[in-house]
Amino acid sequence: MTEINAKTITKVVSKLCIDANFYIGNDVENAVKCGYNIETNPLAKEVLGKILENSEIAKEEKMPICQDTGMAVVFIEIGQDVHITGNLENAINEGVRIGYRDGYLRKSVVKDPLDRVNTNDNTPAVIHYEITQGDSIKITVAPKGFGSENMSGIKMLKPSDGKKGILDFVIELISKGGGNPCPPVVVGIGIGGTMEKAAILSKKALLLPVDYQNTNPYYDNMQHEILQLINESKIGPMGWGGDTTALGVNILTYPTHIAGLPVAVNVGCHVTRHKTAIISSKEEVVYED
Repeated sequence: MTEINAKTITKVVSKLCIDANFYIGNDVENAVKCGYNIETNPLAKEVLGKILENSEIAKEEKMPICQDTGMAVVFIEIGQDVHITGNLENAINEGVRIGYRDGYLRKSVVKDPLDRVNTNDNTPAVIHYEITQGDSIKITVAPKGFGSENMSGIKMLKPSDGKKGILDFVIELISKGGGNPCPPVVVGIGIGGTMEKAAILSKKALLLPVDYQNTNPYYDNMQHEILQLINESKIGPMGWGGDTTALGVNILTYPTHIAGLPVAVNVGCHVTRHKTAIISSKEEVVYED
């Protein structure tokens, strides 16, 4: 049995909040560079260049890549052989509170959806818990700005709608979003399960590398097909037209009911922020890209 103190979790979450907002992922940066190299629209190429310049300034100056530093979404995988001393949920929210304070990150969370009073510390986080095998804890913090979140959607398709129904829904949603989610976007798609399962799958799909190769060849081909269709829309970087509307499309699936075909699409902006750390025995922490 591995024992991990809640204070360690607070410290890790705090750092992940800051790092995710300051440093663009290598996979995303490489995808933007690739788009820049092949872009044929001069204005789009200039925009992609500015995105790369902005990310470099954020890295050097240790400041947010984007002014919308998002609502903190935390995925935590807890090994079943781990014992946490202290209150886990409080520890996570305290990490968010400290990270957003020390990183001078914008506080964007309101206490109630309708009275709109700001909590002033960007808590509470949206937390997804999962019990796994092993004796370590994996924590991923994915700050989600709402320019892209507002362009996301879910639809309960009929089984007979099949692949065509999924493609039509995704392309229609991305087309309606236009430049609002700050393209080039990353598109996470969740298929199957129930309504809420599809939505969580779509958000988890955004945590995968933008060049993720699906283990199922059928869905890998679908990812490439959807990516091509989105880029053929010519929405382009920031909606100014061009060849690079999306950097990647990732699909995650789950078994579903005989009468349903839930499909969720979570849109990530051109930075699609997330950082991960693993806390193992003796509270050793390894930070991933």
